[in-house]
Amino acid sequence: MLADNITGLQHLGLPVTNIDQSKAFYKRLGFSETMVRELPQGDDVVRVVMLELNGFVLELYQLIGDDLAEIRKRQHGHIDHFALNVRDIQATWVAVQAAGLKILEDAPVFLPFWENGVHYFNILGPDGEKIEFNSIVPAP
Repeated sequence: MLADNITGLQHLGLPVTNIDQSKAFYKRLGFSETMVRELPQGDDVVRVVMLELNGFVLELYQLIGDDLAEIRKRQHGHIDHFALNVRDIQATWVAVQAAGLKILEDAPVFLPFWENGVHYFNILGPDGEKIEFNSIVPAP
């Protein structure tokens, strides 16, 4: 059952137009930096910062090109997704497929986040909101 595999909120993803400015803002609120990554995208990079405050993880990321331009045009609704922790990403994938939900990726995606990486995929909610299922790879 899908609910048995979800262990809680993983993080909230927030696209930003200036990651250094946003990081400084959230640090003033008491958040501390727990991870920084740069993901190559052609000749540029997508910058990602994870911040944490009292168990709440906020993912700030700065996109590039047309995606960044679209974020700059938004007036409201900058929150892009929320992520749920799952025990088993493959079991979650199967359960979501069986439920007939709209999956945005062709397969779970690996990212070099945290110490050993994560696997994730997204679905769309009824109003187009993205819900991410995220499984942090445990230490060997």
